[in-house]
Amino acid sequence: MKTRINIAADRFSQGFNCAQAVFSTYAPLLSIKKEDALRMATGFGAGMGRLQEVCGAVTGAFMLISCKHGMIDAAEPTSKETAYALEQDFARRFRELHGSISCRELLGCDLNTADGKQYFKEKDLFNLVCQPCVKDACKIIEEMLFH
Repeated sequence: MKTRINIAADRFSQGFNCAQAVFSTYAPLLSIKKEDALRMATGFGAGMGRLQEVCGAVTGAFMLISCKHGMIDAAEPTSKETAYALEQDFARRFRELHGSISCRELLGCDLNTADGKQYFKEKDLFNLVCQPCVKDACKIIEEMLFH
């Protein structure tokens, strides 16, 4: 039986982006259909629409935290503070492993240029950086939300 971490890694290898891989693997545990999760997370890959801001694997995890602990009543802000605290803890733990939560910093290249794409491919960053980020985001989120 495959672990959820391996399912997310496989999904990422099949062509889904980092945010989709993380979010869609765990979303069904929170009563969200896999297909809906894939749609919702599409725009967050490669640091949010390939803007290379926050790593998509991190964003996928933040989406899971919000789905489980997000605020649904404006008169009760405690859940929002809980979600923020969990997201900050997640980010701290991810940074400890990878040094950053920024896609641009993690990769060290601009995915919107021909040179950056070439560098990404030549250095095998998909396997050496992105795939470990997906797996580690899953490991952290499992410990935090699904233990």
